[in-house]
Amino acid sequence: MGRHSLPDDEAPDGSRSGPRVRRRTVVVATVLVLAVAAGTGVAARSGLLSFAKSCEGSAVHLDLVASPDIAPSVREIADRARREKITSDGQCMDIRVTARENHQVARELAEGRVKPDYELWLPDSGVWAERVKALGDGVPLTPAGNVALSPVVLAAVQSAGTTLGWPEKTYTWAELAAAGGAQGAVRLGAADPARSTTGLLALASISQSVATEGPDADTKVAATAKLLSQRVSAADSQVVRTLAPDDSSNGDSRRNQAAFLSEQAAFAHNSAADGARDLELFYPEDGTPQLDYPYNLVDESELSTDEGRAATRFLVLLGEAESQQTLRSHGFRLAGEKAAESFVHTAGGRDPQPYANQAAAGAPSSDALQETLGMWTITVQSARLTTVVDVSGSMQSPVPGREPDSRLDVTKASLLQALDQFTPEDEIGLWEFATGLDGAHDYRKLVATARLGARVDGGTQRARLSKAFKALAAVPNGSTGLYDTTLAAYKEARETYVKGKFNALVVLTDGSNQDQFSISRSALISELRTLSDTERPVPLIAIAVGPDADRREVDQIARATGGAGYQVTDPAEIQAVILKAIMAVGQTGQPSAQN
Repeated sequence: MGRHSLPDDEAPDGSRSGPRVRRRTVVVATVLVLAVAAGTGVAARSGLLSFAKSCEGSAVHLDLVASPDIAPSVREIADRARREKITSDGQCMDIRVTARENHQVARELAEGRVKPDYELWLPDSGVWAERVKALGDGVPLTPAGNVALSPVVLAAVQSAGTTLGWPEKTYTWAELAAAGGAQGAVRLGAADPARSTTGLLALASISQSVATEGPDADTKVAATAKLLSQRVSAADSQVVRTLAPDDSSNGDSRRNQAAFLSEQAAFAHNSAADGARDLELFYPEDGTPQLDYPYNLVDESELSTDEGRAATRFLVLLGEAESQQTLRSHGFRLAGEKAAESFVHTAGGRDPQPYANQAAAGAPSSDALQETLGMWTITVQSARLTTVVDVSGSMQSPVPGREPDSRLDVTKASLLQALDQFTPEDEIGLWEFATGLDGAHDYRKLVATARLGARVDGGTQRARLSKAFKALAAVPNGSTGLYDTTLAAYKEARETYVKGKFNALVVLTDGSNQDQFSISRSALISELRTLSDTERPVPLIAIAVGPDADRREVDQIARATGGAGYQVTDPAEIQAVILKAIMAVGQTGQPSAQN
């Protein structure tokens, strides 16, 4: 995955400090921890860092990719380091800073198909490093510390702030969502939660807050997500531009009157000398999650000793007084430090808004964020899923710890739970498969794919599917006819593709193909590649159920369609995996493999 080392006998070309030396990750990780924990003075006395006034030898070059909001601050600090010849082990540091959208970098690292041309990554949140791990076995990251903080808030133009009672009236996340609802007082916008930490944290916080209000929580959150989807922007920087330019609440209905932003984005807007009216900030009283700007080494084992130490030195520099003042001047908070009242006023906060103690207490968990992403994708883009379930004899095997329930029993229960997550506009169908199931065919179509809210034979498609899930039964002597079934189901899913929906084929199996008369694996993969169309994508989500299933096989097959293979040891995990797979497509456009 890493970059290649320069040959030992090759003269430095100015782009690197010397030959790369592969080392265990723990070495630099330990150095980083010691340097940050002990402070610059101790590190200098230990000989780790050098603060000589003149450069000795060639400079150490590192490329740092940063979230667009913090990139200007970090670039300013890097330029100062270059200008003042701040050194690491006697060598000048040349840190080249590039701004890139976090979701783009996360996708690139998760896929791991191209060697990164940067050594450091500074996204706006640790959410992205978690997403890299969740979406695939990509490029490894070594977290080294956090550079800055910024709470997620609701920013409103002045007329909307007055309508909402700013600054005297405070709100929970649920109340803010209601204020921007269909009958709400203001037009509310956000950045796409699949591409923006701010949008994701806001939606997850709303979900968490609404959950305390009773049994209709899921419906309320889905309604909020649907509303936001109509006014969503691709990036945080674009959200600010959607806000009304003046103080009129009756202006262009296409313009937002309020939006979920980071405090830093509001600070930058209010500080700009462009004549725009200042935004007013609401800090939800039930806890505000924060962007935390983690500093990551990219494929750290590929860094040379000089590069690893220069990376450490630059992180320490980011924590020094002058650098921290640079970060403050750009609207960022610092860990362990109470924000000055003047700072918050510039950003748009006033008492009694609870801005003083905005710790990440109550911040959504990783699982909650994952569920929110899955819900967002399903809600804003209705799904069309054909579900294909293995009913071969091996599905009768008991699930350890759940006896006498079989794999199929638990699979059915999990599918019924997953069904509850979908709306009446989602389309779902059901096939079953096992060798010799239907004459010469290994598969049988049980319920045609249709809208869950559609009326069918005096009932709904949802009720019909629920009955069919419950009726699934293993074929005692049936084997796994995976290949022919997958090809047939994929062809139909492609032929019945519905534009504007998330189309996918979901195949659940507990074994490898056992039909000796079927198409071969290589021929199947070739056929699927031919059928796959990026203009009409139908990713295959293949789930290997149980410890005996071959995840590598299903993953290889699924990737031919732009999909991915997953494995669950307990069928009860199927519901979560389906949501995770849908989330992955929503995040990257192409899910990656899971173990």
